[in-house]
Amino acid sequence: MPEPYTAFDAGPRLLRAFVTVAEELHFTRAAARLYLAQQALSRDIRRLEREVGAELFSRTTRAVALTAEGERLLPYARRVLAAYEEFAAACAGESRPLLVDVGGPVSTGRRVLTEARRTAPRLELVARYRSGLTGAAERILAGRLDVSFGRIAGLPADVRAGLEHLPVRLERMTVLLPDDHPLAARDRVPLDALRGETLYAGAGNPDTAEWTGLAERLFAGRGIAVAEPFPGIEGEEEFVRVIRKRGWAVLASEEFIEVSGMVLRPLVDPVPLSPVAMVWRRGLRHPGLDALRHAARDLTGARGWLERPVDAWLPEADAALMKTP
Repeated sequence: MPEPYTAFDAGPRLLRAFVTVAEELHFTRAAARLYLAQQALSRDIRRLEREVGAELFSRTTRAVALTAEGERLLPYARRVLAAYEEFAAACAGESRPLLVDVGGPVSTGRRVLTEARRTAPRLELVARYRSGLTGAAERILAGRLDVSFGRIAGLPADVRAGLEHLPVRLERMTVLLPDDHPLAARDRVPLDALRGETLYAGAGNPDTAEWTGLAERLFAGRGIAVAEPFPGIEGEEEFVRVIRKRGWAVLASEEFIEVSGMVLRPLVDPVPLSPVAMVWRRGLRHPGLDALRHAARDLTGARGWLERPVDAWLPEADAALMKTP
């Protein structure tokens, strides 16, 4: 005779525990994210393992890792958890809009937002276009913004403590040159060829301090100068006007607007990388955040956004924070 049917009982609490531990690979950090005692979190994981009939994590005194079965079930858990969140939002009525700063109309953040809107069309994800994670992080912690994108290693430690992040992309850095610049005829620009040049990198704009800091680290010892501080430039039209008037070359990334009369060239020897993470307030729960996280993971995996070229340049602190679970 067939065995009697036994209902599978794994509600959102157990699935959320599984997904959070899988992301952190550390029970203490996962418990802090979930506002649970570590013992309670461990009980939830053991209960889920009993439900699925398999171990989901291998645990030692030094490390936590997903088992093969855990790897297999993780994407299903994420999808089911997202469905739970959407169902809860539908029962509670329309969720408040999620405010998402993507930095600019051409950006990794904008790509993630577009994908999330495609996969979760009923959610209201409202875009903001204010470049700079330093400024965005302050607004996130103050509750005036929900999500942003950028270089999290450039934020002060006390600011990072109030945030969660997901590594999304290692963008290749570029230089924007006037089309009559001697280097504009090259397909790629070696960093050494910029010796003696001065590049605009947002100095003087407090909202983009993390980007200016990355430029200073890249230029150090290479004879490249950061342009003197200039008041923060808001909006694409104003940015184009100012750089044309001043004749600046600009440190940029591969995701950048087209500027008439200027050319964008990749930097090489080495290939400098600009780390982009998705950042939100610690403890934030919103179906729109889940949709953005799923979209970011899908794009990162499908497009190899976290792959590094052999000759990559990336500061050690950035590399540590851009590791994926």
